[in-house]
Amino acid sequence: MIHKTILSKVMTTIYSWNVNGIRAVINKDKLLPFIKSDQPDVLCLQETKAKPEQVTLDLPDYHAYWNSAEKPGYSGTAIISKTVPLSLMNNFPSAIAKTYKLDIDSYGDPDHEGRVLTAEYPKFWVVTVYTPNAKDDLSRLELRESHWDPAFFEILKTTRKN
Repeated sequence: MIHKTILSKVMTTIYSWNVNGIRAVINKDKLLPFIKSDQPDVLCLQETKAKPEQVTLDLPDYHAYWNSAEKPGYSGTAIISKTVPLSLMNNFPSAIAKTYKLDIDSYGDPDHEGRVLTAEYPKFWVVTVYTPNAKDDLSRLELRESHWDPAFFEILKTTRKN
């Protein structure tokens, strides 16, 4: 599903799309036609499941920024933007990750799964996120409720201050 947001004060069109595998979306010829027809200023992607060197994108009017998981073919986020951001941040800042003990998860450290990518622009911030699933057996629910969600909220509070 693709979500569209228009920031009217800054005249920016932002789309968010969980692609469930960027290579599959490209191979099905869905990404480039979408970008050509809708011309997003910023396109946030979740669940990319690839590293940038595994993907060929011919987007001369755009810049691509990736936060890929260390585990091949798993999770990952990206931002494709017409404008170069002032700054980028992958994952959680180390102080937030330590404070909220993100490394307690039995599945591995979610801060190595490429789940958060933050971009600062002159008049706004964009955060694309692929939140960990609680799992069918709820084995990741403790991570979500007590660690991940509060840590992510800290990122949002920090960007809001700026």
